[in-house]
Amino acid sequence: MDKLDSMRLFTRVVELRSFTQAAENLSLKRSTVTDAIKQLEARLNVRLLQRTTRHVSPTLDGEAYYQRCLRILADVEDAEMAFAGAQPKGLLRVDAHGTLARHFLLPGLPHFLAQYPDIEFYLSEGDRLVDLVREGIDCVIRAGELKDSDMVARPLGTLAEITCASPEYLQRFGTPDTPDDLSTHRMIGYRSSATGGLLPLVFRHQGKPREVMLPTSLSVSGAESMKEAARRGMGIIQVPQYGLAEDLAQGKLVQILENFPVGSMPVSLLYPRNRQLSPRVRVFIDWMVKEFARRNVLLAG
Repeated sequence: MDKLDSMRLFTRVVELRSFTQAAENLSLKRSTVTDAIKQLEARLNVRLLQRTTRHVSPTLDGEAYYQRCLRILADVEDAEMAFAGAQPKGLLRVDAHGTLARHFLLPGLPHFLAQYPDIEFYLSEGDRLVDLVREGIDCVIRAGELKDSDMVARPLGTLAEITCASPEYLQRFGTPDTPDDLSTHRMIGYRSSATGGLLPLVFRHQGKPREVMLPTSLSVSGAESMKEAARRGMGIIQVPQYGLAEDLAQGKLVQILENFPVGSMPVSLLYPRNRQLSPRVRVFIDWMVKEFARRNVLLAG
């Protein structure tokens, strides 16, 4: 195993905190990984990892070496791309909320992969908190206000939100004219994956936000389930408008409280602060910024 391969192996052990998982990730035998790390430590004459029966973590020297390995590996990939018209290549791992992926990522993805045929794209769907380094994810796309994080956030744009309900629901409970009319209404609760709590309805009037928490007999953690429950008359929802065009056009859902707008939800692409971006991640980020802007215009129109 050459020095670069040893560096790649070492970085995966650090990121996964496991010899076994690193071996599986790299399709190697565990004994091969263990022997390679021992040889690396012997060559450097320093202990890089603290080992217990259940946990592996870098020493102070190991953490310093890990950071240098990341920079070196990224530089090598950059250098190789600078010659002979080399294109970004390798596995690109992205995690995105399913609805966002279907509306803003997947429609243009065939063109992206045709432009970069040596990139293998892996898309996982979710809105939970992801440990990008430990799980080997290159970047995530998230909607909503961001909490304090050690990740770099690249703004992609904003999504206009609306308040709506089904005609059947409004027939039963009445159509509210202002947020003050909501005292006899119900909402479909959206449970935050970050806090576990229900998110209130939010309205803006004369530039000031107002939160309204309504009773709910159903709470969900997924946008698609939320919209389906609203179609079935189970309560009021607030969601980005881009995903409701068909429902609104067919009359399955009706926008309400239009004079009290919800506002806009920011969308961001996040990646680890301490990881030097590989060429494949850089081209994806640049493409995603342009694609999001283009798709947002199309969906809004």
